[in-house]
Amino acid sequence: MEKNNSILVFEKLPVRQAVCRQIIPAIASQMIALLYNLADTYFVGILNAPAQTAAITIVYSSFVMLTAVSNLFGVGGASMIAQALGSKNVTDAKRIASVSFWGGVVSSVLFSGLFFGFARPILTLCGATADIYPIVFDYAKWVIVIGGPFTILNTLLANLVRAQGSAVHASVGVSMGGILNIILDPFLVLPQFAGLGVVGAGVATALSNMAAVVYFLVYLLLRRKTAIVSIHPRHLCYTLKYIKGILAIGFPSALQNALTVVSIAAQSRFVSKYATEAVAGLGIVKKLDQLPLYFSIGVSNGLLPLLAYHHANGNHTRRQRAFRFGCFVSLGFSLLCLVVYELFSPQLSALFIKDTATVQYSAAFLRIMVLAMPMMSVCYPMIIQFQAIGQVKAALVTSVLRKGLLDIPLLFILDAVLPLYGCMIVQPVVDTISLIVAVGFYRKIQRRQNRQQNAVV
Repeated sequence: MEKNNSILVFEKLPVRQAVCRQIIPAIASQMIALLYNLADTYFVGILNAPAQTAAITIVYSSFVMLTAVSNLFGVGGASMIAQALGSKNVTDAKRIASVSFWGGVVSSVLFSGLFFGFARPILTLCGATADIYPIVFDYAKWVIVIGGPFTILNTLLANLVRAQGSAVHASVGVSMGGILNIILDPFLVLPQFAGLGVVGAGVATALSNMAAVVYFLVYLLLRRKTAIVSIHPRHLCYTLKYIKGILAIGFPSALQNALTVVSIAAQSRFVSKYATEAVAGLGIVKKLDQLPLYFSIGVSNGLLPLLAYHHANGNHTRRQRAFRFGCFVSLGFSLLCLVVYELFSPQLSALFIKDTATVQYSAAFLRIMVLAMPMMSVCYPMIIQFQAIGQVKAALVTSVLRKGLLDIPLLFILDAVLPLYGCMIVQPVVDTISLIVAVGFYRKIQRRQNRQQNAVV
């Protein structure tokens, strides 16, 4: 039964085994998500049509906002579900799941509708010129307007299912969608098949996320008698009771995604003052640094239910051990990436382009920006832990420090001190400051919990 499985994962298994049971499927689904993000760019790039490749870049910012909406309800709902399970309150968990799901449904439809209504100013602001706007809009229509709600619900449902201890099923749903996208891309994009170009990539993304949502809905339907996660609308009468907590916990993750869009745009704007090859080099770096980023997000997503569960049942020792092991895994992978990227940055950059100047810029940028990876790999689990234990202020402050509050002012300062390359130093500096602040919050929380435990004794 689902209930027994979650208790087994969260309570009975040794800590490292429980963490691995949660994070390995989450990491696997993130890796597949990374592959299908790259697949769209790769197959459209084969067409050698700059306007179509540009469409993917221009719409990317709006696509990231879909993740922000999903995290608002998915991360907040998952944390509260796991906390309810830790308190042995399955009824609350079911109600929270339903409120989270339907909140995501309403928000996703509103987001897609607003985007459709304001598509021209939004896409123009993101870089769509009059010449390429029709192509950009046709792609965005499939990715954001038609497919957007399914993209949001895919990630949201994966978070909710993972919160009940069913990490494998969460991974299967997300991974199935990603694999389908990769399979569909060549058939819909390339001229020897359907020949739809970048629009075909948009159709593939929409259809794959639809398929993933159908998988999750069928899974919940078949397991409705045993699954903890419920999406039955009868629970919506409890919306006012739970919605504030869901939004408060999910808001830091949503805000961090939203601010990431602003941060990336600002950095690109600064670099655009220099050579075109420098802009292309930055684009390559942004592709390469997704590997440790997605890995850390996978670790964090897997940890969230485990940490929230043990916080709710008062087993802080097990929670701390799980958190530390998760950080060890995330940090270990980021250090491996750091070494490989430092040693082979020209060769890795050359995988994406053969232009000598672009490769030189990319290699130099990568060697600087890779220094942020170890800090980033611990910052993400830190933020997730704050959300898991209801420390909204700590999660919000750390999230805003990572993206938005410090990086844009530092772009002006460091670019003036060290033109162009100063822009690359910003992220290592910001992540270092964010990690220091997060560790400060963490120690303060630990001291408070220790005092409470000693008072009980």
